[in-house]
Formats: sequence, C-alpha cells, structure tokens
Amino acid sequence: MKEKKKTDIMKIINGYAGGHRHLITVGRILAAVSAFMGLVPFYDLWRIIRIAVKGEELSQIKHIAWQAVGITLLTLLIYIVALFCTHIAAFHVQASMRSGLMRRILTLPLGVFDEDGTGKIRRIVNDSTAATETYIAHNLPDKAVAAATPVGLLVLLAVFDWKLGLICVIPALIGFGFMMSMMGKGMQEKMAEYQNALENMSSEATEYVRGVPVVKVFGQSVHSFRRFKDMIDNFGKWATEYTLMLRMPMTAFMTCINAVFAFLVLGAFILAKGGVTQDIILNVMYYIIVTPLLTVTLTKIAYSGEQEMVVVDALERIDHIMKIEPLADKTGTAEPKDNSVTLENVSFRYKDAQTDAVHGLNISIAGGEHIALVGPSGGGKTTTAELVARFFDVSEGCIKIGGIDIRKLDQKKMMERVSFVFQDSRLLKTSILDNVRLARPDADEEEVTAALKAAQCEDIIDKLPNGIHTVVGDKGVYLSGGEQQRISIARAILKNAPILILDEATAFADPDNETKVQNAIAELAKGKTVIMIAHRLSTVKNCDCIYVMKDGAVCERGTHQELMSKNGQYKSMYEEYSRSVNWKVGA
Repeated sequence: MKEKKKTDIMKIINGYAGGHRHLITVGRILAAVSAFMGLVPFYDLWRIIRIAVKGEELSQIKHIAWQAVGITLLTLLIYIVALFCTHIAAFHVQASMRSGLMRRILTLPLGVFDEDGTGKIRRIVNDSTAATETYIAHNLPDKAVAAATPVGLLVLLAVFDWKLGLICVIPALIGFGFMMSMMGKGMQEKMAEYQNALENMSSEATEYVRGVPVVKVFGQSVHSFRRFKDMIDNFGKWATEYTLMLRMPMTAFMTCINAVFAFLVLGAFILAKGGVTQDIILNVMYYIIVTPLLTVTLTKIAYSGEQEMVVVDALERIDHIMKIEPLADKTGTAEPKDNSVTLENVSFRYKDAQTDAVHGLNISIAGGEHIALVGPSGGGKTTTAELVARFFDVSEGCIKIGGIDIRKLDQKKMMERVSFVFQDSRLLKTSILDNVRLARPDADEEEVTAALKAAQCEDIIDKLPNGIHTVVGDKGVYLSGGEQQRISIARAILKNAPILILDEATAFADPDNETKVQNAIAELAKGKTVIMIAHRLSTVKNCDCIYVMKDGAVCERGTHQELMSKNGQYKSMYEEYSRSVNWKVGA
C-alpha cells in the first residue's frame, strides 16, 4: 500500500511537471551519485590512519588527503547540480499547480467560496503547493541520498570486517523497524488531522484578531471567543495524545540508532579475545568514523517519511479543489424575452447537509417588479437569492429568467443580467476607480465618476487624498462599512444589469450612511427587477410583493397591507420590529 502511495505521488507530480519531469529524475540520480562519492573520503581517511599506524611510507598521506579533498569538493558540486535540477522542476510544478488551481477556481460556482471559505481555499493554493515545491526541491534528492548511503555503507562495512559491520547494522535494523511501525496507515490520517487542526485554528484566529477591539472595549478575554479557545484546547489535547502514542516507538528508534557505538565496543571486545591486532584496531577506528553516517541516514529517512505524508495530504487537498465540478456552461444562443424571474418547485441541499436548505419554492417575479424576501435567520432567504444568481445549481425544479432555464444560458450572458450587492461588501486593495471598474473594465473615468455620484459617494471621494485614484487600504486609507457599501452600489450602477439582488445592503450602515445607501439603492433600482433581502422591515413596505420565508419554504406572500391584515408571521415580525425601533432607554 505504501509503495502505491509513492507511485501515485510521483505520477501526480510528473503530470504537473510536464517536460521538466526529466530534471527530477536527473536530480535524484545525481544526488545518489553524490552519496556514493561522499563515502570515498571515509575510505581515504582509513588509508591515512592505516599508513600512520603501520608506519608505511608517510609521503603517500599527502596524496591521499588531497584526493579526499578533491572528491569531497566534486561530491558537493554534483549535489549542487542535483538541487539545481530539482529546484527548476519544483518551481515549474508549483507554478503549474497554482495556475491550474486558479483556472479551476474561476470556473467554480460562487457558492463554493461560502461553503469552503476563501481562507481555506487560499491556504490550499499557497501552502499546499509550497509543500509540494519543498518536497520536490529538497526532499526527493535527500531521499535519494538516504537510499544510496546505506547501500554504500553496507559495501564498505563488508570490505573491512564483516563481523563488526554486521554488529553495527543490527541496532540500525532494529531502529528502522521501530521507525516503520510509526509510519503505519494511521499516521497519514493523523497528518490530515494535524493539517485540519492548523487550518481551523488559523481561520478562528483571524476572526479573533478582527474582534479584538470588541474584546478590549468590553474587558473580555479569549474566553469570549469560545470557538477559538475550543480549537486551541482541542489541538492541545490532540497533540498530547499524538505525542504519547509515539513516545515509546520514537524513544526506541532514537535509542537504537544512537546505540551503534555501544554495539561496536561490545563487538570489538568479543573479537579482541583472541588478541588485539593492528587490523582490529584499524577496523574499529574505521567503524567509529563511518557509523555516524548510518545514524544520520536513518534520521533523514524518518524525516523524509514525515514530509511524504505532508505532501500526500497537500496533494489530496489540491485534488479536492480540482474535483469540484464547475457549473455546466452552455454556449447556446437562447435569449431571455424579458427580465422576469421564475422559481418552479425549487429545492436545494448543501453539500453534506442532512436536510434541504430550501424546498418546494414557487416564486414568480415580473420584469421590473420589486419583491422582498423576509423571515427569521436560517429561513433560506440568502440561499434563494444565490440560486437565482446561480451561485449553485438547484437540486430539484428550475429557475428561469425571461422564460429560459438559467442552466441553459451562457454563463457570461447570465452574469451580464444579474448584479448582486452583498451585505458585507469587500473592496480590493486598489484604487476606487479600479474597484468600481471591476463591473465593466472598459468603462472610462467619466462613467465611473457618474456611477459614484449616483451612488451618493461624492462625500467619500472629496475626503480622499487622491480622489478616485486613492488606493483603498494603502497608507491608512480605510472606509467604513457603509462607505464600502456605497462603493459597491456604484459598481452595480456601472454594470447596469437588469436584475438586481440586494442582500441586507444596509446592514452595516450607520443612520447617516443608511440614508445615503437607501438613496443610492433607489437610483440603482430604477427600471430593474429587484430581489431584496431585509431584516429592517421598514425598507420593504413599498415592495410589489413580500415573501415570508421560514424553514426553507414560503409561508406567506403579499403586499405589506395584505400581510398585515392576515395576522400571520409577517404581522408578528413587523410588530416586533416596530417595538425594537421605538425602544428607548428607561422606557
């Protein structure tokens, strides 16, 4: 099984390496050659000791010593060339992996980024490819050296005194057995658990750092972020159990590989019972010099096995991204007849979920009509809006725009028809001009300025040092949540798509910003089909139709007046909302 994993690793790596895969092979061969050549100076050292002990012609020492120096330098040069080959291949593989991942990510449903999280995907793109690069550039040549060195050592051990050589090898073989016991099937699962734990802690740490101002204001501690603390505690518990599990085999392994000298002394004592000879002294001295190489080699093999598990886990994570099916992209010429949106018996279930997020939805929105989705959190409002924008494909039923199933629309044409303003808008670290122009890259500066003006952004631009050319996030230039929202609305205005989806567009706006955001939305919504998600029910009173969602289904529908007269879910929500708005301190 283990051999099959190695073969699979190289098959995947060679696939990404393309024509550079031969450099990996050359690098590994040269590394092995350098390992064999690196043993020759040890033989030369033995020859020097022999000449000195036996009093042979001392003039030969200088020649042998320079030969050892020359071979050592040549060995180093060959190993450098080997690393040069593997590094070139590694950089090419990493570039190919990242390019392939980014090309794949661009084709994925937008909902994938909500499910897996952008932080997790970014970590796979950066860290998993980097782990593969390190494995190819350093670990593969090191593995070749680690594999070649024992073979060369066995030859040298057999040349001198095979009995002493065998005695030296016995503890190494026992240590190798303990090492292999640590590299069993369960270790790969433990490596995956380790990477997952790091991933989860990294994600929660990011959320904690973002919330530090709140923690400090209210005098709280890390305990305020229970999930973050739980992640740390769980990792500590896992690490302790993992360490205890490996304590005995690791102790035995380190004891064995460092006990070679003890075995050597014992072997020399036994062999010297028949009398101490110069040959015994020379052989013992040689083994004292050369056997530390065996210890170093076994340690390298142990670490290379660990690194192999890391790269297996990295490749599995990369493969997870590559296996996510993109949305089927149709290239048909079908054109929607209008901007109406229809959901016919729509159901959808998230990956690995036990129940449907939405089920049996039947919603009909005429072109130019403004509707709202309201209801308690978790009712399926955002999921419904994301399905209309085709963040995911429905599990059952169909969604139509202008009478055409959106799965039959060209993806580019689909995106041209729909704009989406999120509740938590994000701006890229680039100029305001380029942030807005993301909606339509060919727009000129005047068009962008007009869109910003329509989105009530003039006060934002006026206070920025370089106007619309100011880079967001650079040199202390930051915008509030409401200001970022207005920039996002300007982006949607510039795009001018006929169907507009607003997901809690005023959620992070202060009262002053909220008024401006509302005015900007009113300008944006003119003549468009609008689907609005809102918790502030005062913002949906004038909608043509309000759909109340609960537990993934529509439980009520109608205008504000119609729903208020029904004494149902909507009326209850609206009255609760009104009480919260009118609440006063001490009232």
